[in-house]
Amino acid sequence: MPWRPMTPQDLGEVQALADRIHVSHPEDPEVLAERQSLYPQGCFVLTEAERAIGYALTHPWRFAEPPPLNRLLGAVPSPATTYYIHDVALLPDARGKGYAAQITDRLVAHAREAGFSNLSLVAVNKSQVFWEKAGFRVIAIPGLGAKLASYGPDAVLMVRDVTSL
Repeated sequence: MPWRPMTPQDLGEVQALADRIHVSHPEDPEVLAERQSLYPQGCFVLTEAERAIGYALTHPWRFAEPPPLNRLLGAVPSPATTYYIHDVALLPDARGKGYAAQITDRLVAHAREAGFSNLSLVAVNKSQVFWEKAGFRVIAIPGLGAKLASYGPDAVLMVRDVTSL
């Protein structure tokens, strides 16, 4: 599998990818570095021909409370009630090759092994269809509209039970 654990040495390349892929949702280098340092076992880099072409940042969190974009977390909460997918991002030429499905399967397995009952994420940039195919479903949480709007006009909170196929 071309996905490998992310290290602090990868953060420059990850930042460059994030800046190219998420032009309308920039995040500071400190935010990406903190995610990697708080939960390194949930952070991965996708490489092809020794070149980074994607990344995934995930961590335990509180269900139905997606963290604000471009903000430091401070710590992983205890207890955490969801395994949160902060970002799975691929360059355009890496899409359609099954890489996103590979990392999603790996994240689901990790969540299950770590004892989480679900994974959650905010789908953005027209990614809802992909996440639905991966077993996620949209959930509506009263009072969450303003926070979701900060992620973009098509942002939706999604959840997947780890026991679902």
